[in-house]
Amino acid sequence: MAKITFPDSFMGFTGDVREYETRVTVYRDLEIELKEKFPGIESELNKSSLALDGQIYQDPFLEEFGSSSEIFFIPRIEGG
Repeated sequence: MAKITFPDSFMGFTGDVREYETRVTVYRDLEIELKEKFPGIESELNKSSLALDGQIYQDPFLEEFGSSSEIFFIPRIEGG
């Protein structure tokens, strides 16, 4: 299963769950799963980028990953 690691900003929504495993293999399905499992997490997902196996994605909606993937949510870098 793919392993997801949440940052501190997600802890209020995940009930202090730091790591989560999933069987889905497409980001859009992961997002749906997380919204169902952790109500209210959508606001943090919308403010985050995704680090997928070392590659950072700003808009990962269609990204696919494997069962051994490591996924990290990270704050988006904002510029002006």
